[in-house]
Amino acid sequence: MRFYNITDRDLPKPVRANFILSVETDELFITAGLQDRVVQVYEGLVYMDFSKQFMDERGYGEYIPMDMSSVPPLWLAYLGDPSDSGRIHSNIRQRWLNGDSVVVQTMKSFGELTDQARVALECKDWHKLADLMDQNFELRRSIYTDECLGPGNLKMVQLAREFGSAVKLPGSGGAVIGLCLDKDKLAELRHTFQEAGCVFCEIVPYDPRSASAHSQD
Repeated sequence: MRFYNITDRDLPKPVRANFILSVETDELFITAGLQDRVVQVYEGLVYMDFSKQFMDERGYGEYIPMDMSSVPPLWLAYLGDPSDSGRIHSNIRQRWLNGDSVVVQTMKSFGELTDQARVALECKDWHKLADLMDQNFELRRSIYTDECLGPGNLKMVQLAREFGSAVKLPGSGGAVIGLCLDKDKLAELRHTFQEAGCVFCEIVPYDPRSASAHSQD
């Protein structure tokens, strides 16, 4: 944006996320959703509400940056060859657009889990957050099916659960994000994933507000 001398006023963040998505879907023919685009634009930890009312009235959701002063010890693992990525979308989006009652209800349930996760984060209730992460995965599994999720994703979930770690898919597939509340198991968890040919890393959160403050010093 700096290169083209475009400001936030010219292209507000919510509209910017829509624009990025339109390029990916209409020009590059990539199966994608708004969530990743919103995070790319806002950065950090963002609560997103894609309620139909918001989307119909203004064309974008409600995006609220959240406090990152204290976040749980999350980890990320991904496949060395993420060939399953993208398949996970399957025909769910089209079914949702068609008003499929099962898909519509499932998406509503995802939204309810998100609302609960927001409260858990604000209250720093990591046990509740871990439970919600597991619920999120099982809900996704119920609608996408194991065949669509792919053996690679399912294997990573299985490995995480063997160590009692909460785990879910952070996006289209090829990676999992987890919350291991037993820090003594983290080293062994890392080793197990690496032995399975996965890349494993502990997440160091990026706070855009902190970065902005430093850049002004």
